[in-house]
Amino acid sequence: MRVHLTATTKMWLLTSLAFFYVIIQYHVSNTWPLPTTGNDLQESEMDTQRRIWLKRIVGDSKLAEEIQNMIGEKVTQDLAYRINRQLLSHSCIFHENESLFNLPVIYIVTPTYRRPEQLAELTRMSQTLMHVQNIYWLLIEDAKEKSQMISNFLNRTGIRFIHLHSDSTQGKYKGAKPRGVGSRNKGLKWIRENANDGVLYFADDDNTYDLQLFKEMRYTKKVSMWPVGLVTQTGVSSPIVKNGKFVGFYDGWIGGRKFPVDMAGFAINIKFLKTRPNAAMAYKLGYEEDSFLKSLAPFEPQNIELKADNCTKILVWHTQTKKNPSSLPLDKKKYADTNLIELKQYVV
Repeated sequence: MRVHLTATTKMWLLTSLAFFYVIIQYHVSNTWPLPTTGNDLQESEMDTQRRIWLKRIVGDSKLAEEIQNMIGEKVTQDLAYRINRQLLSHSCIFHENESLFNLPVIYIVTPTYRRPEQLAELTRMSQTLMHVQNIYWLLIEDAKEKSQMISNFLNRTGIRFIHLHSDSTQGKYKGAKPRGVGSRNKGLKWIRENANDGVLYFADDDNTYDLQLFKEMRYTKKVSMWPVGLVTQTGVSSPIVKNGKFVGFYDGWIGGRKFPVDMAGFAINIKFLKTRPNAAMAYKLGYEEDSFLKSLAPFEPQNIELKADNCTKILVWHTQTKKNPSSLPLDKKKYADTNLIELKQYVV
């Protein structure tokens, strides 16, 4: 028999669950054995201990059964899933002897828009970000309002996120519209108002990211840079390094830019950014990166912090999923009361 709760009781219960979840995260991050030497736990033993932890947390708990009866199986399963993912992720991808709470936050700003490939690309990206510690994912839709589908997607990932929207149809442009600028500037505005330290990274949803990249950028002091693969006919966009020093830029299109780099090729320290209150991205196609980096003045290319082993490794690629045509309309009368009605919500 399902218990009916008042709104106040539900709010209290959900708050208690959130507090419980945070305590579990803290406990795991500080006590879980991290595999650094051959004397540590083998993977099979760690899997066994994870299962024991899960059973202690939710599996055999009478409280879990009572909670499930009160708020439903779906919420309980979602809580178990999130705790499970935290247990898995906290056992790896740390700097040695460093806990989650010592890691600088990375604010990842991702503009996105409705298209056939959108959910597939966001899914691929989220599967990477699930393995990166201490991040905030600012996902900003180019739309008149936020999509419920994207909101549901973000809630399933277990990643800390901020879901915003920015309507590019309201902008005034000269020539072709530079996609994503309004969303990135919206992200900049949110960070100025809500973040005090950490690192900002503009990460588009059509890229492929090596986990090492996030370790490289996390300790950026001002502005750091690295190569980006699959960019223009040169195949790579990168600072040029000679004898360990920056000497120029290599890119398939220089175009008179002071900073001819790809959007995925740099990160900015938040404290440094906040000393440049007017820093923003211009609505000029092809000059988005250049306009933003120039707005950080005083800052010169010689001041760049070179990452990825002095820019000798590629840790991010502009892969760009193949463009797909819009799907054929569904005959809702013919397929009424079938799964196709719900599936169509995910298809453009």
